[in-house]
Amino acid sequence: MTSLAEQGAEVPAPNEQRIDAPEPPGFRGFMSRFQQTGEGSIVSRYALVGVWLVVFLVFAAIEPSVLLTAGTFQTIFGSQQALVFLGMAAVITFQVGEFDLSISAILGMSATIVPVLVIEHGWDPYAASVVAILAAVAVGAINGIIVVRLGIDAIIATLGMGTLLLGLTSGFSHSQAVSGLSNSFGAISNTTVVLGLPLTFFYGVALALLIAYITRSTPLGRHMAFVGANREVARLAGVRVTRIRIGAYMLSGLLCGIGGVLLVATIGGFDSNSSPTYLLPALSATFLGTAVIKPGRFNAVGTLVAIYFLVTGIVGLQLLGYTGWVSNAFYGAALITAVIVSTLTRRRTLHT
Repeated sequence: MTSLAEQGAEVPAPNEQRIDAPEPPGFRGFMSRFQQTGEGSIVSRYALVGVWLVVFLVFAAIEPSVLLTAGTFQTIFGSQQALVFLGMAAVITFQVGEFDLSISAILGMSATIVPVLVIEHGWDPYAASVVAILAAVAVGAINGIIVVRLGIDAIIATLGMGTLLLGLTSGFSHSQAVSGLSNSFGAISNTTVVLGLPLTFFYGVALALLIAYITRSTPLGRHMAFVGANREVARLAGVRVTRIRIGAYMLSGLLCGIGGVLLVATIGGFDSNSSPTYLLPALSATFLGTAVIKPGRFNAVGTLVAIYFLVTGIVGLQLLGYTGWVSNAFYGAALITAVIVSTLTRRRTLHT
């Protein structure tokens, strides 16, 4: 059977394609509900921004002497770049209807490789960074092959990969934090630019804008959304579905690797046992981001807004004296709320 592209037919963009095929079962069906939602009204697209402003004003009214300071501003916006890169990695895989639970482990692997090679084996930090990033891309490729080529369930495969990486990184770091990287290497992330914010903040913003442009305004982005909406229809339309799916895992690995390098450059070392703590915040922000800009759809700018919204809430609660348990509770509640809101948004769109 020849594809639509081979017959000379014009392939419509994902947003213009009405897909009448049955929704895929199981996880693929769940993911497809997030990919096929309309733009929504101005209120629905920016409601989270309004809530973010209200939350900030409430905390500012309660503790103005603490929250309304340069230090708090820098804490909120200047220390979340690992989450930004993980969130963008998650957006890439979600865009094509895939799921990757190994992103935090890949970031942790990258962040562990650098200090181990530099401190324990005398490597140049930039050479070690290249090795760490290449290793992350390789893991992404392996994930893609296992899920796409072998047809293994994405959740099981990436959960297993994440657990494997956590064990390996703990092994070659001897289950200890490895630190002692030079300040000169740290300058690639810690150098302040404007308002006391480090370079990594601007790296994250630039990355989110780049991904937003690619996914919204390029043929590749439209093909990614098409694959996420319905793989079989996309394949019949001439889209290289397998290549895009594996490429998404590889790009996700690349972003995790770069995020890990920037993280370890920022703090001067890393404890591989802390890797799992980054997963829930990243997924919470990614799902909550579907309530911003493009309701019901995974998008980079929405994820960026969601990250800083969540951090604002957590920092505010911590300043009020709620420490320890508050982070997990807040991120968990945000994830549940985000999935509910996105599902309701999808249902409302289908009935309008």
